[in-house]
Amino acid sequence: MSTTRVLEISVGIFVAAGIAALLVLAVNVSNVTAFHSGDQYIVKASFDNISGLKARSAVTIAGVTVGRVKAITVDPVSFEAVVDMAIDSKYNEIPVDSSAGIYTAGLLGEKYVGIEPGGAPDFLKQNSEIRLTQSSIVLEKLISQFLFSQSNSDKKDK
Repeated sequence: MSTTRVLEISVGIFVAAGIAALLVLAVNVSNVTAFHSGDQYIVKASFDNISGLKARSAVTIAGVTVGRVKAITVDPVSFEAVVDMAIDSKYNEIPVDSSAGIYTAGLLGEKYVGIEPGGAPDFLKQNSEIRLTQSSIVLEKLISQFLFSQSNSDKKDK
């Protein structure tokens, strides 16, 4: 084979590997997973602010994915975001006094729901509601509160 032909083939393999790597990255970033065929039960939680949480976001306990966010709606009375979570049935012993919070994972700011188990002897069932929730932390609010408190302390110092 000529050297130009070998060079063309090696460049083609390199480009194909690069496209495959981009495809794997796109699948991981978009949070696409295999369809779950096992049994699940729905648990609800209300939050003041979900700030970037989406359907299909992970639901975790101690860092282990136990389910996915199924739907997000707004309660017309309280104007809170109601998050429906589909939990795998093999995790059917989550105490009813558990708490849920919205956290950020990764460099791209992917949001997920983290459940902190409680200690009650009763467990969550189909359409149970997690009452103890912690909303997503909004960075813009933290910065504005910091700047506002700094300006107030500057005024008091004068």
